Amino acid sequence: MDFESKIISREISQLLWEMDKTVSTAESCTGGRIAEAIISVPGASKYFKGGVISYVDEVKMSLLNVSGDLLAEKTAVCEEVARQMVAGACRTLNTDYAIAATGLAGPGGGSKEIPVGTIWLACGTPDRQVAVKVEEDHGRDINLAIATNRAMQLFLDFLKSEPQPAELEG
Repeated sequence: MDFESKIISREISQLLWEMDKTVSTAESCTGGRIAEAIISVPGASKYFKGGVISYVDEVKMSLLNVSGDLLAEKTAVCEEVARQMVAGACRTLNTDYAIAATGLAGPGGGSKEIPVGTIWLACGTPDRQVAVKVEEDHGRDINLAIATNRAMQLFLDFLKSEPQPAELEG
C-alpha cells in the first residue's frame, strides 16, 4: 500500500473514531484492497466491521441485494450498481457507511461500451451515496491502486461533509 493511502486511512480512522460510526466495504474488482487500506491503521476494529468481496453478480444479488434486472440491463459496471452495493453492504453488515467498487481492472474483459479501466466507486449510507467513475487503463495493478486510492479519498471527502458531533450539539 502506498504512502498516500496510509495518510488517507489515518484521516478516515480519526473521523470515524470521533463520530463513533462504522464502515464496511463491498468490493468487486478491487478484491479487498479497500478493506486492506482501512485496516492498515491500528484500532480499525472499533469502526470497520468487514467486507463483502462480490466478484460475481450472484454474490452482488444474494449478499448485497443488487437488482438482477439492473445487472441484466446495465451490467455490473455502472453507477447504479455501485450505489446499490453501498446500501447493501450497510444493511448486510449493519454499518453506518460503506465503500464500494465495481469495474474492469483488466487486462481483458472490456468492450467498446465499457473499456478496461472503467471502475465505478461509491460510498455513503443506505440512503445517500456519492459515486465517481475511473476511466483510464494503466494496466491491472495500477488500475487497482488508483481505484483504491480514489475510493478512500471519496470516502474521506464524504465523511468531511457529514455533520460532526460538535456541530450536532451546538
